[in-house]
Amino acid sequence: MARILIPLPDRDFDTTEVAVPWRLLTRAGHQVVFATEAGGAPPACDPLLLTGVVFGALGASDEPKAFYAEMLAAPELQRPIAWSAIRPADYHGLILPGGHAPGMRQYLGSDTLQAKVAESWALERPVGAICHGVLVLARTRDAGGKSVLAKVRTTCLPKYMERSAYLATFWKLGRYYRTYPEYVEDEVKAALDDPAAQFERGPRVLSARGTADDDSPAFVVEDGRYVSARWPGDAYLFSKAFLARLA
Repeated sequence: MARILIPLPDRDFDTTEVAVPWRLLTRAGHQVVFATEAGGAPPACDPLLLTGVVFGALGASDEPKAFYAEMLAAPELQRPIAWSAIRPADYHGLILPGGHAPGMRQYLGSDTLQAKVAESWALERPVGAICHGVLVLARTRDAGGKSVLAKVRTTCLPKYMERSAYLATFWKLGRYYRTYPEYVEDEVKAALDDPAAQFERGPRVLSARGTADDDSPAFVVEDGRYVSARWPGDAYLFSKAFLARLA
């Protein structure tokens, strides 16, 4: 059994990008430990992803929502540890989920969390990041002051996806889909030594999602012990690739 750390903000994380890895990891017999800034109180996902962002669309699919309902009762979510209490050597792997709503900034911009992620990265154990979660790695610096992503291949939320979601919902939700003025893809590429060679956008997709039984719409980038993915539609394949590294 492996122990996997999943840091989270207090609110607004992506339902699918947390619940699917949690369910697949625990189903495989592994232990998940959640961590929030202060610890102690259970965090919550972006509520719009449970009800549907606009006219019931753009939210999580039924199975990830069912996983999230199960996860809400799990002791590990009810009693997360604090980011400051993380001891990276105690874990066999690290997963950094995403989300785009305003509450994510607590997690994406934390110096405390980035310091812990830097320690985890240096251990050369499996690391997975999906969607906005890749920003945590892009902003995390190694001992030489460079991003830990500087020399690896990666993907993240593609600019066309972020822009399309924003343009489709601005009339109702304003900048809900624009977590920061800079696009995720642009910031991640800026952290790479050779973006043209290292960044992989993947096939163009706007709605088709991978499932437990069908990975054909999904895309991940695998570089040694590191796995990255673009959005919730990749969550099942992402989780399977991460599990393979634990083996």
